[in-house]
Amino acid sequence: MNQPIQTADASEGMSYLDTLPRRVVTVFLPLALIMIVLLFPFYWMVLTAIKPDNQLLDMNHYNPFFVVGPTLSHIDQLLFQSHYPRWMWNTFFVAFSATGLSMFASVLAAYAIVRLRFRGADWVGGAIFLAYLVPPSILFIPLASVVVRFGLFNSPLALILTYPTFLIPFSTWLLMGYFKTIPFELEECALMDGASRWQILTGVILPLAVPGLISAGIFSLTLCWNEFIYALTFISSDDNKTAPVALVNAFVDGDVYHWGTLMAGALCGSLPLVILYSFFVEYYVSAMTGAVKE
Repeated sequence: MNQPIQTADASEGMSYLDTLPRRVVTVFLPLALIMIVLLFPFYWMVLTAIKPDNQLLDMNHYNPFFVVGPTLSHIDQLLFQSHYPRWMWNTFFVAFSATGLSMFASVLAAYAIVRLRFRGADWVGGAIFLAYLVPPSILFIPLASVVVRFGLFNSPLALILTYPTFLIPFSTWLLMGYFKTIPFELEECALMDGASRWQILTGVILPLAVPGLISAGIFSLTLCWNEFIYALTFISSDDNKTAPVALVNAFVDGDVYHWGTLMAGALCGSLPLVILYSFFVEYYVSAMTGAVKE
């Protein structure tokens, strides 16, 4: 008896979009505006990267939103006349190393807070998330003295060990919300069969929490990939710099900005993350939904 009522309610709600004007106003127009806002930065980066220098500077004779006679000289200068491949490798190494370290710590912390049921677990979880709200611009000065004392200055290890200070809090909070969606009865059955906590975590929880792990990993990787303040403070040599810092130092001469090469570097640096998001966007959204719901 309930199924026909639900079907009728759904069809009645969707009947609002039967007419074309309503679909345009309600669906197509908002989607078009969102797509324009999201894709315009990439369009502008591509446009600037292939524009000749005279078109970048002469706005009176050339339309800023189009290009005449595109060139690949900026991309050639970036890839073959600078250390950009080395900078990208540094970014890749630091981002994946810091993300792996943060994910390991976050999984252990989130599982302990959610499943071990010790006194004050909720307060500990809230305190961990509040630590994420501390701005990195406040922490980089005391962290700099710690990095120097341990002899890690101008080393990728300095970034790998300091990035988890802002990656672990949010990743732990996200995984806590996702672990709560996994039925506790599965762990009880495993405990009755004699499994240890480590076996339960690796054999039961983690396989079911793959969307949450992917979501937290993508979030952490994105923050590491784009981080600027710590990379600028802790790394001084060009060979060890990450791409965001090295691009600014290499292609900004005082008040002269080499916009073509800068945008080419920004475009090439953003493509790996775009490809990564395109493969795992469904897992990312589902995990974020589960975490927020909890």
